[in-house]
Amino acid sequence: MSVLIVDDHARFRARARRLLEAEGYDVIGEAGDGASGLAAAAALEPDVVLLDVHLPDGDGFELAGSFAAGVGPPIVVLTSSLEVEDVASLIPGSAARGFVPKDQLSGQALAAVLA
Repeated sequence: MSVLIVDDHARFRARARRLLEAEGYDVIGEAGDGASGLAAAAALEPDVVLLDVHLPDGDGFELAGSFAAGVGPPIVVLTSSLEVEDVASLIPGSAARGFVPKDQLSGQALAAVLA
């Protein structure tokens, strides 16, 4: 399964890439903001976009709709340093499939959201 990581923290992107690749995911790209992420998603056509809730150029909940509006849209999974309880009420109204806290990110946690 191919993954695009969209997060403004380079250290998190690198850690997420290593972790997901070690668990069998194909990380095909990274982006540091929403605009770059949307362009990368259009060019790379990932199966999944791991999208930070807080980006310098937009809110991840709103950006999820932009990712989902494309042709053959990817599944959007939100991530943040926030806890699930802090965002749980916002997920059903968004185009995201679910949420994984950054400190709990793993291939298994991602697979649980995708199932």
